[in-house]
Amino acid sequence: MTLIEHIRELRSRLTKAVLAIVVGFFVAFYFSDTIFSFIEKPYCDLDLAGNGTCNFTVLKATDPLLMSMKIALWGGLIVAAPFWLYQLWAFIAPGLHKHERKWAYMFGAIAVPLFFAGAVLASLVVSKGLEFLLTHGAVKATSLEASSYLSFVTNLVLLFGLSFEFPVLLLLLNFTGLVSGKRMIGWWRVAIIVFFAFAAITTPDPGPFGMTLLACALMVLYFIACGIAILNDKRRDRKHRREFPDLGDDQASQLEYDPEPIEGAEPVAAPSVIDEPAPVEQPERIERQPNRWDDMT
Repeated sequence: MTLIEHIRELRSRLTKAVLAIVVGFFVAFYFSDTIFSFIEKPYCDLDLAGNGTCNFTVLKATDPLLMSMKIALWGGLIVAAPFWLYQLWAFIAPGLHKHERKWAYMFGAIAVPLFFAGAVLASLVVSKGLEFLLTHGAVKATSLEASSYLSFVTNLVLLFGLSFEFPVLLLLLNFTGLVSGKRMIGWWRVAIIVFFAFAAITTPDPGPFGMTLLACALMVLYFIACGIAILNDKRRDRKHRREFPDLGDDQASQLEYDPEPIEGAEPVAAPSVIDEPAPVEQPERIERQPNRWDDMT
């Protein structure tokens, strides 16, 4: 395919993906009230007002509509995810080898459940974090601002979901041969410190519950990724020994290639007499013509 054909195909794929997201947006917009009821549940369970009601503060007249559109956008991306991910894959797949496609299927199958697992963990942290933040302050809060609460929940879910993709990145580095499983397991001390520091910064709960829960989950995923990487290294080593049983790890293999001999070229005889360079003609001398200034001098 030419470059113009690739650009046209990309335009077609993007158009189909955007149309799918737009359809998902309208579907999610229709159910935006139901989705928000699920999002506000951790806040409503606290019953800050003490009268069994769950009220939010709205600062702008446009906030309710903008919140519904924001919920619909996130919902549309999730609802239409199978379709726009397929369009992305259909554009990339023709340029991949067979084993690279197998890796892509495997990593995609792992990444999606990990993201949703991070979102579920975020919902647990939101409920515990809100309880600590709103009940242990100097001022007792009776209501929250609606748009800021929605941004707080969605950002936390997105952050937890993306952090759970860290093991997929490690496995990708291992399967491409850049990092071995032995080296990955050797980083466990640094990894634990990084996980606890990351959890302390990202979790809204100043207490130990949210931070410890996220850090422990990341550590479990890290050690699982290290175990898979070690098994993959052993599989690769067995395959190497099966294909090259007589070669060591640091010995180069022989290439089964018998090049055809190339006949030498005939020598070129040097000239017996070197031609002298042609003489350079001297330019014709132009005599100076007298002028009126000569008579004055």
